[in-house]
This record gives sequence, C-alpha cells and structure tokens, in this order.
Amino acid sequence: MKFTFAKPFTPEKGTLVITATEGPELAASGKALDKKSGYALTKAMKAGKFKGKGGQMVSLFAPHNLGVDRLIIAGLGKADDLKERNFETLGGKLYATVANGVEPTVAVLLDPLQGCKVPVAERSARIALGAKLRSFRFDKYRTKEKKEAKPTLKSLRLLADEGTKARALFNEMDKVADGVFFTRNLVSEPANVIYPASLAKEAKGLKDLGVKVKVLGEKDMEKLGMGALLGVGQGSVRESKLVALEWNGLPKGTKQDDGPVAFVGKGVTFDSGGISIKPSAGMEDMKWDMGGSGVVIGLMKALAGRKAKAHVVGIVGLVENMPSGEAQRPGDIVTSMSGQTIEVLNTDAEGRLVLADALWYCQETYKPKIVIDLATLTGAIMVSLGTTIAGLFSNDDELADDLFASGEAVDEKVWRMPLGSDYDKMIKSDVADMKNIGGRWAGSITAAQFLKRFIQDDVKWAHLDIAGVTWSTADKPTVPKGGTGFGVRLLDRYIADHHEA
Repeated sequence: MKFTFAKPFTPEKGTLVITATEGPELAASGKALDKKSGYALTKAMKAGKFKGKGGQMVSLFAPHNLGVDRLIIAGLGKADDLKERNFETLGGKLYATVANGVEPTVAVLLDPLQGCKVPVAERSARIALGAKLRSFRFDKYRTKEKKEAKPTLKSLRLLADEGTKARALFNEMDKVADGVFFTRNLVSEPANVIYPASLAKEAKGLKDLGVKVKVLGEKDMEKLGMGALLGVGQGSVRESKLVALEWNGLPKGTKQDDGPVAFVGKGVTFDSGGISIKPSAGMEDMKWDMGGSGVVIGLMKALAGRKAKAHVVGIVGLVENMPSGEAQRPGDIVTSMSGQTIEVLNTDAEGRLVLADALWYCQETYKPKIVIDLATLTGAIMVSLGTTIAGLFSNDDELADDLFASGEAVDEKVWRMPLGSDYDKMIKSDVADMKNIGGRWAGSITAAQFLKRFIQDDVKWAHLDIAGVTWSTADKPTVPKGGTGFGVRLLDRYIADHHEA
C-alpha cells in the first residue's frame, strides 16, 4: 500500500475521512462540509448515536452536494487525552473499514486540533503506521482465494499541514513496521519451511542492511560445550544452529567501552515436546515456538533499517524438538556452556535449555551491559496474564521500569513478575546443579529463576515470557489475527529512548 502526505484540501471524489472529538465536535473542515451538505453530517451523527468517542465511526454514502462517494467521520475522543498510539489505532481501524471498499484511494483530512499534545505531523505519520500494521496478510499459500476477499485499497493519502515532516517521520516508522512484518512472516510459516537452517538463512539476509551475521553449526557448538542447547535438538534430523547478529550504528568517534545491548531469542522451530510429547490437540501451534527468535531477527532488521545510532547484538538459538531414538530422555543430565549441570526431568521444558547456552555465549562473546531475552517459554504465564500482556522478570528495577514504559507507549504491554530465593529452591536437583522444572506451581517464575542462573554478575537482565502474545486468534486495531510480531516495536522504542547516541 502506498502512503502520500500532502497539504490539506477537500477532495471532490472517492472516499474522504474527517475527524470529530468527543461531543461530538467536528473539526473546522468538517463543519464546513456539514454546512455545504445541508447539515447531513449532523443528521448522520445523531441518527448513528455518534458521540465522537475514540473508535466510533459513522459513514455517509454519496452525501448531498459534497461530490465524494463516501464520507467517514472518525471519533477521536477527548483532544487533551490523545496520545501517539490513539492515532495508530485510528489508522488500523480505518484500514479495516475501507480495505475492501470500492475506492482504491482513501483520503484522511486532518485539521489543527486544539488541546491535542500530538503534533499534526506526528498524527499523520501515526495514522499511516497504524494502517500499515493492520494491512499485514499472510496469504502466500492461498491459491484459490476469491478476488473479492482481497483488499482493494491501494493508497492512503494523509492531508494535513507539515506533510514533509510527516513523510520523514513515517519513513523511519515504516522501517520498524518492516521488522514487525518480517517477524510475523517468520512466525506464520509452517515448520516444514522454517527450521533451524532455513531460519538461519533468513537471518543472514540482514547482511544487506549492514548487520554482521555469524552462524554456528553443531560442531562449533560442541567445541564450545553447549550441551544444553544441543541436547534439545539431538532427536531431530534437522541440524541445530546458533546465529549471532550485530549492528553498530554509533557515529564514528563515539566511545563505546561499556558493551552493547543484547537480545537473546528462543528459536524452537517446532516443539513436539520430545519424549515428554505434547497432546495432539493444538500441537500445530508449536510452529511458532520460535517466536522469541523471530522477534530478535525482526528487531535487528528494524534497527538496521532505520540506521539506529546504537550498538546492539542479537543471539538466537535454533533447534527442533522431536522424539526419536536419538532424542533426549527424561532423567538425562547435560552440561551447559557455563559448566553448570542440568537434570532434564521434562523434555518439554526445552526452551530454557536453549536459552541457557545462548545467554552464556552472548555474555562470553560480546560482554553486553544489558541482556534481554524473549521466549514463548511457559503456558503458566498465560494463566497469570492471559493473551494481552507479556510477563517481565528482571534483576534490575530501572531496566524493568524502562521496558514497562516502552510497552505502554507502543501498546505492547508487559507486567513485572517476582523472582526470589524461595522460587530458586524449587529447581534444586538431588543429582545435578539444577533441574529444568520446578513442579506444578509458579511455572513461569521457576523458568525465569532457571534463566537467571545463566546471567553473569553485574549484567543487567530482563526476561520476557511472550507465550501468550506471540499469536492472536482475533483481530485487533493494528494487529490482524495470526502472528503478532509482539516485542519488535517495544524493544525498538526501548533502544530509541535509552540507548541511541
């Protein structure tokens, strides 16, 4: 879809969108159109019980004396309450409303808005971003889709002052959206298409953006002593991989002596559960158990695409967890790269084993100042927080607060969960340094406690359990159902707010 930004004018054909604040109170251009139409807009708002609240819309087809084929009045809510994400939501809802309409081009007319703290250029760009995010479709395998089921909208025109500035803002946002789309595509692909080697190949494509990419195979990882990661993948015919990505966009001459910010992702490209096999119902969903790695790769694409002035590392451990005569057994003991031993009591608690070695490799190789890992780690986090908020665990209050704020800003919300010595005792093993499960209770917390054992002293660390937010079964304003890409925008915002030169 094409986005254009131009000075405000009133189109005389096609579909036109105008806005109203709570009341309802039409913007200046809306009042002029209302008068010209013989107050048809006022009548339509009254008939549709339209109050101008956020999310409300009313449509008029072929309104008298206006020329346009369709006019949509979009509610904004109270002007002084509006934030960036309100305009993204508006863009997403507008796209959902007009995507399959008759007109291939839709214009949105934005007036100055008294009391609104969001500048008009930012409003234009955010509406475009919301529409772009909602427009995602994973349709490459639909060979017989009817023409009328496909979107007809080809162009969205944002008509407002400061169009040049809006275009510049959107260009940067668009690169982040590209990262989100990349993640959504990776997560949506079936496991016969995305497996460790093919996902590593997708990551290598980021070299074109200036990202340094290194891929380790099983022999490389054996030399490094990654027994935890390799144990997970030993039952599969697919070779396990570890991919390291590095983007350094710091301006030349910048002193960088305190290490990069690192992101580490779980990449189980299919999780059958291994010998501790999962029930068959819903097992097909386990193609997206590589969601954490998908976010890390998409984030690196976003940061490199917009030339972020930051030094960032991304590490993804890629395995396939399958049952076979070679598979890891319950009761096996493995030695991690850190030297710590792990008693594997449940082969379906595998993601933490992958992350254990990926986290240690990251710290040993890149000496990061901050490490943030992402994983579709536990069903227990969904019991706690449902499918709209991710679990956040951290050893540092400032880092936790910053991530919370970034999530609020982009509507990818996280909620901090506890850690503590009592939970740590729950993973104590009688025969090894630790066991990979802690029993029935506090499953997401004991999983985080497990990961914490692989964080070195003085390293600030956060763990995001994204099991409930990686896939959605229902449409949301800027997130169509399917792979969500949750985490890319959150972490891009975190880098932009706290780590760019």
